[in-house]
Amino acid sequence: MLWPILAVIAGLVVLVWSADRFVDGAAATAKHLGMPTLLIGMVIIGFGTSAPEMVVSALAAMQGNPGLALGNGFGSNITNIALILGLTAILAPITVQSRILKAELPVLMLATLVVGALLYDLEISRTDAWIMLGLFFVIMGWSIWRGMRQPKDALADDVAHELEEDSMPIGRALVWLFIGLALLIASSRLLVWGAVDIASALGVSDLIIGLTIVAIGTSLPELASSIIAVRKNEHDLAIGNVIGSNLFNTLAVVGIAGAIQPLGVGSEVLYRDWTVMAGLTVSLFVLGYGVLGRGRINRIEGALLITAYAAYAGYLFYTLAQAI
Repeated sequence: MLWPILAVIAGLVVLVWSADRFVDGAAATAKHLGMPTLLIGMVIIGFGTSAPEMVVSALAAMQGNPGLALGNGFGSNITNIALILGLTAILAPITVQSRILKAELPVLMLATLVVGALLYDLEISRTDAWIMLGLFFVIMGWSIWRGMRQPKDALADDVAHELEEDSMPIGRALVWLFIGLALLIASSRLLVWGAVDIASALGVSDLIIGLTIVAIGTSLPELASSIIAVRKNEHDLAIGNVIGSNLFNTLAVVGIAGAIQPLGVGSEVLYRDWTVMAGLTVSLFVLGYGVLGRGRINRIEGALLITAYAAYAGYLFYTLAQAI
């Protein structure tokens, strides 16, 4: 099992590095093409930080590993909210000022509920997958329309500041865009191969591997982006990374995988994983929208999020140990 473990480690390292280069290249290219900074933050960065999940899940579905595809999508959402926002809030409390982001929080809740309803029959058929993708494009269209109507927003200021700091000529941006994409695909193939072989060697489902090792690995770009953003006092960019990524994961990542290959879903996915994901999404809405206050995730709430993740991950690893 040495080679699969090395493949997972190498795949994750290259995946994180290439995803970062891909996002930088895509954002700089969009800026040179005249895209408004708010849309770069909402669409380009959101897509870019979810690119690892998207490629890994698509490849897993193509190779007949639906559990890995689904586990990666749901597990990344759980990791993004509980672990990444929790760690980030402990470093520095996160205040949500962007009206655009506050408007997207209930949309993320709606998307989560729709996916739960589609999972109720314990299958994601191609029809279900196209419903997810259709809803995703409707939400993206609405977000772009809203962003064009309200170009002045706290998120736009954070993105503009970030683009100024990391400015690059169009030629270099295109090089990083294509190199990042190529390495993203190659490292994803290596990661999927290693993860599937590890699951087979341990005699466990690839769902568990997708929910843990793969989900944490593909969420590392969001972790790096959020920590860097909050240290620069770009709080809306930090939480915007997570909201955008979770929207992509919930609808596009799982939708693309289901459109490639219908996914059979175990009951534990609905009653354990989706339920945890939905509960954390509600928590994010309550904290970020300001239901109980000013729209802020403080250090105590960050610690509670990490505790929730530790409890969930601990249960998964307990399940893994019992299977072995």
